Amino acid sequence: MSTVVITGSAGLIGSHLCHRFLTLGYSVVGIDSLIGGYETNMPLEAEKFLFYNENILDHEAILEIFKLHKPELVIHCAALAHEGLSVFSPKTIVENIYAGTASVCSAACATNVATFINTSSMARYGEGNPPFEEHHNPNPIDPYGLAKIHAEQHLKLMSDIYGIKVITMVPHNVCGPHQCYSDPFRNVMSIFANQLKRNKPIYVYGDGSQKRSFSHVDDCVDAFVTAYENRDAISSGEVFNIGPDDGTEITILELAYTVSKYFNIEPNITFMPPRPREVKHAWVSTQKARQSLNYLTKHSTEDVVRDTVNWMRQQPDRDFNYHLPIEIHTPNTPRTWTERLFNK
Repeated sequence: MSTVVITGSAGLIGSHLCHRFLTLGYSVVGIDSLIGGYETNMPLEAEKFLFYNENILDHEAILEIFKLHKPELVIHCAALAHEGLSVFSPKTIVENIYAGTASVCSAACATNVATFINTSSMARYGEGNPPFEEHHNPNPIDPYGLAKIHAEQHLKLMSDIYGIKVITMVPHNVCGPHQCYSDPFRNVMSIFANQLKRNKPIYVYGDGSQKRSFSHVDDCVDAFVTAYENRDAISSGEVFNIGPDDGTEITILELAYTVSKYFNIEPNITFMPPRPREVKHAWVSTQKARQSLNYLTKHSTEDVVRDTVNWMRQQPDRDFNYHLPIEIHTPNTPRTWTERLFNK
């Protein structure tokens, strides 16, 4: 059976993809810097799994891995997926998203990889009227979303030049077991859960009326696998939204109470000033994926919260790791970040 390289292999989606492709009989090579994931998420004991602790920006190291293992498929999940932080640390986030994608793609093209599955973000759509559809013109409102669009454009260009087939998946608000819950800059569900797990207050930016839908990681992984299995019927450059679009979106305040319910406690909620450049309401249409990939979500929002919390409750307590720099300090920088970073 062939080899697949998965970047971001210690993260939420990447680690589940490693497990899934192993069950399908593939040899799996994982690449991760362990900035945003846990080593224990990966199938380290599996005979057909190899892990490299490397940064995707180190192109020479990535190229050597590709030359050694000669994958036929690359699934690119590695990313500093910090949309809110990108407003205050644009250089760090944009470099990782754009240059990191270019680094992995160059290694893939240099070693004649046949298929490159790219993980984008709903941030590509920015402001608009949800549900967002793939044909909508991207209108990102923060550096993270803009970098994701530029990375997609780069991959399409490389596909035109070198013939590598590129498929872009657009998951949103993915949660479940293996969630990185020590990251203070992303994933509101795990941030709430980590605070509650340690009997600390929940911080809600704005009034909590922002609406989102939440995706179960298993549903997300199903879509990636199906896209690869149907790659011959998919044109290079195709984009597929994945996630629930069945009217299950909820407000951030409702989410806070739902997460608290699974900890059996009443939340202590502190309301903070609105976060700059935050989209008010965001979810997608997955009609294209349903038609082309027979995509179907199997998990409700309650399932997503339950599975995320139940897994986290079995994990050790972890303080938030404020491991990324704040490049631009303004009165709008969230106070919870600056207090932790500078002990103010």
